[in-house]
Amino acid sequence: MKKAVLTLSAIALTLSITACAEKPADSSSAALELASEKAVLASSDNVLLAEFTGPYSGVPAFDKMSLADLRPALEKGMELNLAEIEKIANNSDEPNFLNTIVEMEKAGSSLSRVFTYYGIWSSNNSSPEFREIQREMAPIISAFSSKITQNKKLFERVQAVYKSDELKSLTSEEQRITWMTYNGFARNGATLNDTDKKRYADINQELASLHTKFSNNVLADEENYVLFLSKDQLAGLPESFVNAAAGMAESRDKKGEYAITNTRSSMDPFLTYSEERLLREKVWNTYYSRGDNGDEYDNNELIKKILSLRHERIKLLGYDNYAQWRLEDRMAKTPDRAMDLMEKVWPAAIARVKEEVADMQAIADADGADITIEPWDYRFYAEKVRKEKYSLDSDEVKQYLQLDKLREAMFYVAGRLFNFEFTPVAEGKVAVFHPDVKVWDVTDKTSGEHIGLWYLDPFSRTGKRSGAWATTYRSFTTFDGKKTVLSSNNSNFVKGAEGEPTLISWDDAETYFHEFGHALHFLSANVVYPSSHSGVRDYTEFQSQLLERWLLTDEVINNYLVHYKTGEPIPQSLVTKIKNASTFNEGFKTTEYMSSAIMDLLYHTTDPAKIEPDSFERDELTRLGMPKEVVMRHRTTQFGHIFSGEGYAAAYYGYMWAEVLTSDAAEAFAEAPGGFYDKEVSERLVKYLFSVRNAMPPEEAYRKFRGRDAKVEALMRDRGFPITTEE
Repeated sequence: MKKAVLTLSAIALTLSITACAEKPADSSSAALELASEKAVLASSDNVLLAEFTGPYSGVPAFDKMSLADLRPALEKGMELNLAEIEKIANNSDEPNFLNTIVEMEKAGSSLSRVFTYYGIWSSNNSSPEFREIQREMAPIISAFSSKITQNKKLFERVQAVYKSDELKSLTSEEQRITWMTYNGFARNGATLNDTDKKRYADINQELASLHTKFSNNVLADEENYVLFLSKDQLAGLPESFVNAAAGMAESRDKKGEYAITNTRSSMDPFLTYSEERLLREKVWNTYYSRGDNGDEYDNNELIKKILSLRHERIKLLGYDNYAQWRLEDRMAKTPDRAMDLMEKVWPAAIARVKEEVADMQAIADADGADITIEPWDYRFYAEKVRKEKYSLDSDEVKQYLQLDKLREAMFYVAGRLFNFEFTPVAEGKVAVFHPDVKVWDVTDKTSGEHIGLWYLDPFSRTGKRSGAWATTYRSFTTFDGKKTVLSSNNSNFVKGAEGEPTLISWDDAETYFHEFGHALHFLSANVVYPSSHSGVRDYTEFQSQLLERWLLTDEVINNYLVHYKTGEPIPQSLVTKIKNASTFNEGFKTTEYMSSAIMDLLYHTTDPAKIEPDSFERDELTRLGMPKEVVMRHRTTQFGHIFSGEGYAAAYYGYMWAEVLTSDAAEAFAEAPGGFYDKEVSERLVKYLFSVRNAMPPEEAYRKFRGRDAKVEALMRDRGFPITTEE
């Protein structure tokens, strides 16, 4: 299961509604138009605000972005946006869909462009200088966002449209974005009295600062803790990993040594293969202690403040707890329904862990290791079990998983399912923000129509946040002139040595396909309005999880999994072992994820006054029967999904909610005459599950695809767990 990571920067999430603002001191029409004109003139001198220019309907000027322009661009972008919005709010005409909702959809384009560049600095090219700007601007941006949601006149106009007879005559997409716009206001303080509105806005500003600090603390621990090894400390490590570690050390002026960085992409293979148990323990402790070292980057106190402020804020709106508020407009609807799903799977997951640990301990005992399995032993001995039970060597599999070939495989799948063709863009034709970034032109294979661009930033480096994610620099819309897609995938693979391909694990290959699924979701969109791209968090991972399934199709295996030295296809015997081992270690993978998801819900349904993060995590996991050999995938102090922003807060369960849909949808393909490339099922896939984005309620979209609701039993079958309950 892939915990993909965030598709938008935390700060950009605060601007999910960019179309409303509080009235300035002088609200006369002439003054507003003058302010708007001045803002436009000022923006012409700042590349971060300027319209995208060049080929492909315009592309970001990544080669011209300067940090010196960022703060003034943000300030001017907000000023321009507020002027646009104030004009909508003070329109003397009766409110209707066109003069209110559509005009709101048009507003904020300059600021949106600034946030494209902001996201690059935040996620891909961070620096101490950027983080200082980020720290200063976070509360200012939050205050701007509060002006949006607390503009009384604008809310009254939105409310009037939402409650008007006109709504019935609108298209289904128009009705949905009207509801989403109204809901966005109503759930974010628009109905409060003036005193509570002010407090609500103050809380948002403080939270913005805390979220930013949390994220930067984790990044600081990732950058500050690098383990340098000598040649005699490399026992068990694969040649490809050793070569990559040497390259990482050399890039840090440590030629002749080997760097193990404090990121998952480095930690995971080291713990899997290193025979140096004391070093495994050191690497494990360093990674899972991020944000929890009792120093200036410790996140425990920040977590307490974040939870308290979130709780205070939702109490102003009349909710009992944060999760209740958060899930109201999600597929789960209530925390109880989300927790119910977790409780159906949790017992089987921890039972499987006990079996896995017993298998590991037996091998350790047979080897005379004289140890009891600890968390830093899990990956190492799991690999030994994999070899013994399935004769499957992960490093042997890795020799057939070349990053470039896997990319070609993803293009093949996109061609079969979506009729897309990917053509490399000549170097220099499209600006990029780092030499590692490559760009492809995406077209329709039949008509040749330009669909968009796909940017790929695959490798780990200093200043880049860990994990893997997808994002867009421009989404597809038609309401204001057709806008083609600028999509991006970002990973943290350890680059292969000079002249050698980058080899990755099977798990990483699944992640690669997963994130590409997000890109295909962006590229296949066929919606009218920008708001239709806002995702429902416990649904938005479904499409990307589903795309992982094509990695194991015969067409991909036979044509793209070839040995990096010999060029020979992966042997069928090895493929059989991979398939036979498909549910291997599922206890570990499910438990490390679910413990994080359950703790997220517990943090957001418990009175914050009763929470001391360190002890709360420990006590609740003990109560749940968490196996001592497994740790949360994201320990509390490094849980950026829920504490670096609010996109996944009280919603990390959504990966499993989406996984139920994934397993059920995969069975639809497995049952089809053409299997995973069945033409009719593929057409339904694109039509109902990808192209509509959020223009249709997700439960309705899934029923159109499957003919019924998804069933949790499909998930249990996928994981090899016993089915003990009926849905």
